[in-house]
Amino acid sequence: MDAVLDSIAGLGNFALYFAISIALFFVFKVVYAFVTPHDEWQLVKEEKSTAAAIGFGGAMIGFSIALAGAVSNSEFLIDYVIWGVVAIVAQLLAFALLRFTFMPKIAERIKNNEVSAGIMLGAMSVAVGMINAACMTY
Repeated sequence: MDAVLDSIAGLGNFALYFAISIALFFVFKVVYAFVTPHDEWQLVKEEKSTAAAIGFGGAMIGFSIALAGAVSNSEFLIDYVIWGVVAIVAQLLAFALLRFTFMPKIAERIKNNEVSAGIMLGAMSVAVGMINAACMTY
């Protein structure tokens, strides 16, 4: 019985970090959708845009990878929240980098459901999320 109690001793911390993670994930989705010039939800839900789904899905995966790095390496809850916000900023910078340097017509191309543009956006987002997570291993 002690082994079971020892196993679930961290359940409260898990629940707290998980709830904060879901809240940060929601904030990311709202802020990301606000910053991008195209409406991902409308493109995915109403127009069934593969390009938008790949790009937005990649952004969510990239953010989740960075968030996982933050939770794994934070020393206390506020530390985690701060690095979670840093992860949001990094993902937004990834989109800006792609939009304003490499692919200035990315938003237009995603609106036109160009799958190659969605793949590039998704790949950039995942790559930045992985780099971000690795950089959080200070």
